[in-house]
Amino acid sequence: MYMQYIPSPKLSNLQLELLKIYSFTSNEEDLKAIKKMLATYFANKLTTLVNKAVEKQGITEDDLDNWLNSEEQ
Repeated sequence: MYMQYIPSPKLSNLQLELLKIYSFTSNEEDLKAIKKMLATYFANKLTTLVNKAVEKQGITEDDLDNWLNSEEQ
């Protein structure tokens, strides 16, 4: 099923919170630290979801290695 992106005139609750955070941030060092925290948070969240899917589907380390080393990538 193809999902089409439709822009919304309203900001999400996450976007509003980020605007609040960035309005108080005054230097580049703080911006970099906040970006790193956000990247770490979402990377951890993705890793958790992938691990759950791997476990649910019974995917093995060998399966993952085969996909990574496949010439079809």
